[in-house]
Amino acid sequence: MIYDVVVVGGGPSGATAAEDLARAGKRVAMLDKAGRIKPCGGAIPPRLIADFAIPDSQLVAKVNTARMISPTGRAVDIPIENGFVGMVDREHFDEYLRQRAAEAGAERVTGTFLRIERGDTTAVAYRDKATGEERYLPTRLIIGADGARSNVARGEVPGGDTIPYVIAYHEIIRSPEANDRYDPLRCDVIYDGTISPDFYGWVFPHGGQASVGMGTGIDGVDLKAATAALRAASGLSECETIRKEGAPIPLKPLDRWDNGRDVVLAGDAAGVVAPSSGEGIYYAMAGGRVAATAAQAALASGKASDLKLARKLFMKEHKMVFKVLRSMQDAYYKSDERRERFVSLCHDIDVQRLTFEAYMNKKLVRARPMAHLRIGVKNVAHLLRLVPATYG
Repeated sequence: MIYDVVVVGGGPSGATAAEDLARAGKRVAMLDKAGRIKPCGGAIPPRLIADFAIPDSQLVAKVNTARMISPTGRAVDIPIENGFVGMVDREHFDEYLRQRAAEAGAERVTGTFLRIERGDTTAVAYRDKATGEERYLPTRLIIGADGARSNVARGEVPGGDTIPYVIAYHEIIRSPEANDRYDPLRCDVIYDGTISPDFYGWVFPHGGQASVGMGTGIDGVDLKAATAALRAASGLSECETIRKEGAPIPLKPLDRWDNGRDVVLAGDAAGVVAPSSGEGIYYAMAGGRVAATAAQAALASGKASDLKLARKLFMKEHKMVFKVLRSMQDAYYKSDERRERFVSLCHDIDVQRLTFEAYMNKKLVRARPMAHLRIGVKNVAHLLRLVPATYG
C-alpha cells in the first residue's frame, strides 16, 4: 500500500495534520518515536480549545490571572477577563491528540525517522521501535512535524539546518497548597536576567502539579541551576520533582516550508513558535492544519507548488502578530533595565486588555485606535528613558 501522506512526528502539529487528513479520507501514517514529553508550560487559549474541539477533560487547570515579575521583584497581576487560559499536561495531551488521529483513521507507527528514499516510489525509512528493524512507508507526500531540530527539514528544505532557537528546560513538580507565593489559578512569568539573560522563567499551575522552567538562547547558561534558583525564589524548592525535560524551541518561521516536490513542514519544524511569549501549542496545531490543507490540495491537483499553500495560509493570518511580538522581544529582552520597563508597561490597563484579547483570540485588536495610540506613546517614553523604569 502506498500512503497518501506520511506524517513524521506525533506532537500537536503532526497529530492535527494526521487527524485532518484521515477525516478527509486520505491514507495516512503517523510516525512517532513515542515516550518523549516536550518541556512546555502547557497554556492553551480559548481559540485553540474552540478551533480544535479540546474537551474539558484535557484541562488540568483554568487560569484566571497572569503575574508579571520584574528583575527587582515587582509584580503586576493581569486579570484574564471574560474567560480563562486552559492548562494541559503534555504527557497526556499529546497522547490524546495522537489517539484521536488514530480514531479518525490514521495509522500509528512507532519508530525513529531515518531518511526519505526516492526511486520508483518515495518512501520514509524508519527504525521500528519494537523490533529494531529498518522498515519503509511508501508514500506520495511527507509532512515533517518532527520538532525544532527536524531531520526532515535538515535534509529537505532550505534553511532547515540553521533555524535559530532557544533551549527550554522545565521541571514538573508536585504543587504545594495555595499560599501567598503560589496560586493554582495564576501563571507567573519571571523577567529576570539571573534566571534567563535573554528570555524568561515561568511557574505554571497544572492542577496537582506545576511546570517550573526557563529558556535561553545563550550558550553556557546552566539551565538546571537557573531553574533551581527560580524554584527557590518562588518557594518551591521543597516540592517533589516528578520529571525533568529539555528541548529546543525555534524563534523564527522558516522562509520556506516545502521542498518543491513532496515535503512540507509543520509546527516547530517550520519554526512557528511565537516570539516574546514562546507560545507554541496553538501555532503548532494551526501549522499542522494548514500543512494538511496544502497536502490535500497537492494530492488533488498533482502540483507540488500547492504545498506552498501551507506557509501562505499561516502567514496570512499570523504574520503581523509574529512581527509585533518579535519587535517586543528585541526591544525589551536585552537587559534587566529594559525588562523592568516592560513590566512597568504591563501596569497599563490598555496594554493588559489588548494583550490578552490578542492572546485569547490570536488576532491584533484594531477596534481601539486611541488605546493603541496611548500604548505607542508610553512605549516610546520607556524606550527613550523619558520616564523612570518603575513608572507604570
